[in-house]
Amino acid sequence: MHIAWTSFLVALLIIMIVPGPDFVLIMGNAVRSLKKGTEAALGVITGLLVHATLATIGLSALVAAVPTALLVVKVIGALYLAYIGFMTLRTSKATQHQEDKGNVFLRGLLCDLLNPKVMLTFLSLIPQAMDPNSAPLPQAALLSAVTVATFALFWVIVVPCARQLGTVLSKPRIRAAFERVCGTALIGMAASVLAA
Repeated sequence: MHIAWTSFLVALLIIMIVPGPDFVLIMGNAVRSLKKGTEAALGVITGLLVHATLATIGLSALVAAVPTALLVVKVIGALYLAYIGFMTLRTSKATQHQEDKGNVFLRGLLCDLLNPKVMLTFLSLIPQAMDPNSAPLPQAALLSAVTVATFALFWVIVVPCARQLGTVLSKPRIRAAFERVCGTALIGMAASVLAA
């Protein structure tokens, strides 16, 4: 089995460091508290596990092959991203002592699950690295597991570092501006999901 590890890992690294909805959601929560950042990251990682499992057994390929199903996933995902963006903008207007009582883990999970770009990443990146002369299922399982583990390691490093920003963002004006940027970015990403 000759998996193209070098090109796979380079592409995975690029995908990982380009900020997307998951990144914005996790960072926005991590600067509030380490607990919220960790919960958001765990939700996103759980979503990645679901995508990895679906990609490995081929269900995601079926959704991608049926344009109507993919369109439904895109619309639901875009609406959810826009919802999170608007909620983040609303939080930026709240007073510093108001606590967001939403389930951050669930937000992270849904943000990842409803993002068709994550599903398409698994469907486009993993097959490119596979050896066509070897059994596909073990390769897909291995590459999916490496993808999830790499993202999990990334968040283990990033969430505590983002928390350090919390000291800077403890000033209400700076924090409100940061949350406005995060909210606007999520709404923009929702629009880009629909446009894609």
